[in-house]
Amino acid sequence: MLTVLLATRNRAGVLRDVLDSYLALQAPAAGWKLVVVDNGSTDQTGEVLASFAGRLPLQSLSEPKLGKNFALNRGLTLAEGDLVVFTDDDAFPHPQWLVELRKSADSHPDFDLFGGSILPRWETPPPKWVSWIDDPGPVYTISDSSLREGPVEAVLVFGPNMAVRSRIFHAGIRFDPSIGPRGASYPMGSETELLLRLERQGHRAWFVPDAVVEHFIRAEQLDRHWVLQRAIRWGRGRFRMAQNPKLWLGFPRHLVRDLPLQALQIAAAGLFFRPETLFHARWRFNVLLGMAREARLAHRERRSQQASALSLG
Repeated sequence: MLTVLLATRNRAGVLRDVLDSYLALQAPAAGWKLVVVDNGSTDQTGEVLASFAGRLPLQSLSEPKLGKNFALNRGLTLAEGDLVVFTDDDAFPHPQWLVELRKSADSHPDFDLFGGSILPRWETPPPKWVSWIDDPGPVYTISDSSLREGPVEAVLVFGPNMAVRSRIFHAGIRFDPSIGPRGASYPMGSETELLLRLERQGHRAWFVPDAVVEHFIRAEQLDRHWVLQRAIRWGRGRFRMAQNPKLWLGFPRHLVRDLPLQALQIAAAGLFFRPETLFHARWRFNVLLGMAREARLAHRERRSQQASALSLG
């Protein structure tokens, strides 16, 4: 069998609609179960989960410590079967979703990581400027529509639609709670960090285009300020996931050059009234800014740890 695992926090309304869509899922032949971890919700999430008892193979539990990865690690204690399918509380699955993931996992025993297609489900029609976004992956967690079935880099597998063989977690692997959603300010990359770590250990990823979910894009996310704030969180996550970055005074060396250059591009785009160019320049600047902020935080963490070690010594 397989286990579907998701974490939720204060999204009772959309969670109800998502679980309604689960009622239409075609069950894999060996069966499945759904584990939902409530990460300290203060809305009607508990009532919503209770309303689906008996209608879905659902187990729910609570993780009060704020952080999506804390919740996912907690949920792994209830996982059963040989495959864990991860998704989000705002991802609507197509009926064949689990059947397709199950089929690919059975057909490709040399692969341990699986990702499926993620389409947008817009709450309201997107404005024209959304088409300026070159890569909707880090912005709206939408998969690349050009991907075909076959081996892929792990970075192309996204959290709302991914599966991992259970034996990896049986070996003690867990999500890193220092990254991913935990309040308003955080470094992005909850599942990506895990996938990259597993890829470095030799685990390979397979893309399953017929395993489809639709990611709900809220109206508030169709705002340029929201998108540009997202760029900062994405930059923070990129620094956290970087392997041995070259630092100068605690900062990645390239930022000393790239941040001023990107600021000049912003000024030039504004001067010549080029809104699309300005948007791209501001996105790139904010990614770099996020990297700088996370580098500073990481530097402080290291100094604090060193001071603690010295005091204990």
